[in-house]
Amino acid sequence: MTNGNMFYYRIYDDKEQVNYIRTVVEQKKIRQLLQDFEKVHQEYYNSEFIHFLKEKDPQAELIEVMTITY
Repeated sequence: MTNGNMFYYRIYDDKEQVNYIRTVVEQKKIRQLLQDFEKVHQEYYNSEFIHFLKEKDPQAELIEVMTITY
């Protein structure tokens, strides 16, 4: 996979829900996994994809990004 780097990706699902993913999987491999995932799913939801991704990276997770104002 990588040399210990963590990657953060912004993803949208079929409900246009935006989420962020933290994983050690590099972008080229993420794109390949998304294609594999879409072959077996009629609808695409971020929570289901993260479950699928955890098979390759058990530490992968959805993260929540919030705005802080001051």
